[in-house]
Amino acid sequence: MLYGQTLSHRIDSLLYLRIPDTTGPGAVFMVAKKGKIVYRKAVGKANLELDVNMQTGNVFQIGSMTKQFTAVAILMLEEQGKLQLTDPVSKYVPGYPAGDKITIHHLLTHTSGIKDFTAMKSLSSIAQKEMSPEAMVNFFKDEPADFSPGERFSYNNSGYVLLGYIIELVSGNTYENFIQHNIFDKAGMKNSGYASDRKVIRNRAYGYHKKEHGYVNKNIISFSVPFSSGALMSTANDMFLWQTALNKNLLLNANSTQKLFTSYTLAGGKPVYYGYGWHLRDINGTASREHGGSVFGFKSMGVYIPEKDIYVIGLSNCDCISPTELTREIAGLTLKAE
Repeated sequence: MLYGQTLSHRIDSLLYLRIPDTTGPGAVFMVAKKGKIVYRKAVGKANLELDVNMQTGNVFQIGSMTKQFTAVAILMLEEQGKLQLTDPVSKYVPGYPAGDKITIHHLLTHTSGIKDFTAMKSLSSIAQKEMSPEAMVNFFKDEPADFSPGERFSYNNSGYVLLGYIIELVSGNTYENFIQHNIFDKAGMKNSGYASDRKVIRNRAYGYHKKEHGYVNKNIISFSVPFSSGALMSTANDMFLWQTALNKNLLLNANSTQKLFTSYTLAGGKPVYYGYGWHLRDINGTASREHGGSVFGFKSMGVYIPEKDIYVIGLSNCDCISPTELTREIAGLTLKAE
C-alpha cells in the first residue's frame, strides 16, 4: 500500500506543478502496472462555459494516436491474406505518382517521401469540408515528393490517410466501421469512436486554445481531413483496454504484433526507431513504445514500457497543455518506484 501512496503522491505533486491552473482546461492521466490500474487522476475543467470539472472517464480526441489503430487494421488485413506489406501503393490506387515504388511498409514507417498534407498551404481551403478518402488522397498525391521511398524518415500524416483509404478499398468497409467492429468491439472499448462535432457524445471533454486574452473554443475541422491519421476519440480507460488487447494478442497474432514494435531501417541501413504506429524510444535507459497526438483543442500521449508492463496515458483538452513530457516523467517515476 505504501508503494501506491508514495507513487500517487509524487505524481500528484508533478501534475499540480505542471498544470497549476485548475480553473482552466485540464487533463486526465492514468498509470497501469502489470495489468492493473495503479493511478488515475483528472485535473482542470472538461467544459469552461458550464464550469464542469474534468473526470477520469471523459472522452478526448486522441489525434495521431489514431495511427496505432490504422497500423493494426493493416496488419489484420495482412493476416487475412488481403494485402501484403511489400505491396506497392499502385496495386490499390492505380496511377498514384511513384506508386510502384512506394510500399505499404513505407507508409507505415513514415519513409515514403510523400508530401505531408499538414504542411501544405492550401490545407485551409479544405479544413472544414467533408472530404471522401479518395478526395483527401487526390488533395496531396500530385505534390512533389520530399525524397525517394526508403531514403529518409519524415513523420507523415498523408501516408496514414493513404493507409486508411487502402483499408476501405481492401475490406469493402468504411474505416470507421472497420475500426469499430474489428478493434473497439473486440477490445471492449465502449467509449471510443470516430470523432464528430455533431453527435451528442456522453462525457465529452470540450477542446480549447489559449490566447493572450484567455481561452477560446477550439477551431472547427472536418474529421474527414485527418481521417485515419488522426480522427479517433477515446478515454484513458479505453486506451488501457487497447494496450491490454495488444499485450494479450487479442487483435493480432504474436508474429504480427511483433511487427508493430520492430525498429525498421532506411535503405542505407540507418535505424528509424519507429515501428508501425509507435516510436521506439527509452525512459531512463529502459525501452519504451510511445506515441502522441495533437489536433485542434486536444493533445495526447501514451507510453508503454514492456519490460515492466507499465502503461501511462495522458489526455488533455487544450493544445496549451502538452502531456508528452509529463507522461514520460510519470513513466519515469513509476519505473523508479520499482
